[in-house]
Amino acid sequence: MGDVAPGSEQTGAPRGRRPSLKDVALRAGVSFQTVSKVLRGDGNVTDATRARIEDAARELDYVPDEVARSLVERRTRSLGLVVGDLSDHVVARFVPGAEQEARRHGHALAIVALAPDSDHGQRSVRGLLSRRVDGIVAAAPQLEEDPRLGELLADVPTVAIHSISGLDIPLVGSDQVQTGRKATGHLLELGRRRVGCVTGVSSRRVTSSRINGWMQAHHDHGQVADRRTLEEGDWTPAGGAAAAQRLLERSPDLEALFVHNDLMAVGVLHELHRLGRSVPDDVAVMGCDDIPVAAWTLPSLSTIALPFFETGVAAVRLLLDRIAGMVDVDARVLLPAQRRCRISCGCGPGTSMGSG
Repeated sequence: MGDVAPGSEQTGAPRGRRPSLKDVALRAGVSFQTVSKVLRGDGNVTDATRARIEDAARELDYVPDEVARSLVERRTRSLGLVVGDLSDHVVARFVPGAEQEARRHGHALAIVALAPDSDHGQRSVRGLLSRRVDGIVAAAPQLEEDPRLGELLADVPTVAIHSISGLDIPLVGSDQVQTGRKATGHLLELGRRRVGCVTGVSSRRVTSSRINGWMQAHHDHGQVADRRTLEEGDWTPAGGAAAAQRLLERSPDLEALFVHNDLMAVGVLHELHRLGRSVPDDVAVMGCDDIPVAAWTLPSLSTIALPFFETGVAAVRLLLDRIAGMVDVDARVLLPAQRRCRISCGCGPGTSMGSG
């Protein structure tokens, strides 16, 4: 139906009742079908009619009934986000980007954090699916290792920031091979001939990718990477310190270290100080992530800045395109990483190797 002439004296919702589409229609003097279309962003009406409807909705403080809308559209306008540890610094920067982008497109974001226990993870994902979310962003490391979690996600549109066992899905993030290559290559360009590596947990694909980048950088500079100068950490400062101690006992002639995340790099700096090794004069250090504290360590930590907030934005954007059928399972969105040169690598302000 089209516009109708105003005719009723009752132009608002009765007291105590939430305003409905029909109340807005009465106030604006049009049919409720026209109001519905205009407030959805559709409707072929004049500018004056659209303005009258929008004014009426604002005056009545009208809030759309999302439950009713979801029944009509067969969509809940909600998205799921599966993460690991909510206290993790990566998650803390990723989630706001995802939530803001979801909200910008009129979607709510339901967040599920997976505990290390696999059964808990499956229960959590099933609970999320029971809410009939329109799609899921997967950002939990556990999903790499448990094929049963991948099976649960097979029937719902999903994108991820890493590969999921047994599931082909669109991916968004940074090229982790190039991350390792960029960090190690920088140290080699600064003249460091022996560059070791404190790695993340060996079961993670991000770890193997960054190791590959470390090896490629050596090849780029006409060197053969010595795998005896790799030492596994556990992503924590304590794990980084312990790995650096083991590595330097085995290879005391190392001139530089690429550390797979900044938290471990903080521990590495602590251990080098304990051992009396000057940074960067004796050993240069490059981290990865660019956490806020990196600029405040002593010396300040050079690192590779990864765009975690922007990755959250891109992941939701890619998921909405996936829900709309606009992208295939092999879609990939890679965001650039940036080098942050500070004191610890030897090229920051105040070092003997220049201002970088």
